[in-house]
Amino acid sequence: GGEKKRLEILQMMLLEPVFALLDETDSGLDIDALKLVSQGINQVAGDHMGLLLVTHYQRILDYVKPDFVHVFMNGRVVRSGGPELAHELEERGYDWLEPEAVAVAGGGA
Repeated sequence: GGEKKRLEILQMMLLEPVFALLDETDSGLDIDALKLVSQGINQVAGDHMGLLLVTHYQRILDYVKPDFVHVFMNGRVVRSGGPELAHELEERGYDWLEPEAVAVAGGGA
C-alpha cells in the first residue's frame, strides 16, 4: 500500500522545491507505508526546503517531527504551539478549542 504516495514523494525529491504542501499525505496508509512515506519526507525536508504538512491525525507526527503545529477551525488558525500540541489534540480532541474558534471569528467576548 501507499505506492502512489511514495512516488509523489520521489517526484518531490527530484524536483527539489523550495517549499512543499503535503495535504493529508498519511490518508489511507497502513503503518508500514506510513513509515516509508515519512522517511521520504524526512529526506527532502530540511534547512533548504519549507514544508507544510496538513493532517487530521497525530500519527504521522511520530515519524515526521514538526517545528510548529497550527490548528485550523472554520478556515482560521485558532491555536499554535509546538509538537506537544498535536499530542494534546490526540488526547483531548478538538472540542476544547471551540471557544477559541468563536473568539477568533469575532463572535466571542
